[in-house]
Amino acid sequence: MTELDRVLYVEDDEDIRVVAQVALEMVGGLNVKVCSSGDQALAEAEAFAPQLILLDVMMPGLDGPMTLAGLRQIPALAQTPVLFMTAKVQPSEVEHYRSLGAVDVLSKPFDPMSLADQLKSIWGGLNDG
Repeated sequence: MTELDRVLYVEDDEDIRVVAQVALEMVGGLNVKVCSSGDQALAEAEAFAPQLILLDVMMPGLDGPMTLAGLRQIPALAQTPVLFMTAKVQPSEVEHYRSLGAVDVLSKPFDPMSLADQLKSIWGGLNDG
């Protein structure tokens, strides 16, 4: 199994973006490409070739679900696992995000010290099969 190395992170809130990037890079040792919008993610994701995509749900313009739909139109990214990150984690909401194709949903606020481990654990679960 390939170890998780490249994560694309899409988040419109700069403060959250900075905390998550530090958490994933410094604490988790991951190579992270950060995008501040769905449009930026669609423009730049393919060149980065992420192994895992972490998408904020609520963003102006293209929200997380619309960004996911756009990413699925890019052949190189059509099978890339996507996780949503949101404060809306009621069971019905989580089920909805999974129905859109997300492999998992992480809640906000997140713990910066364990975020990378959460992603690596999910990645490991995806690749156990």
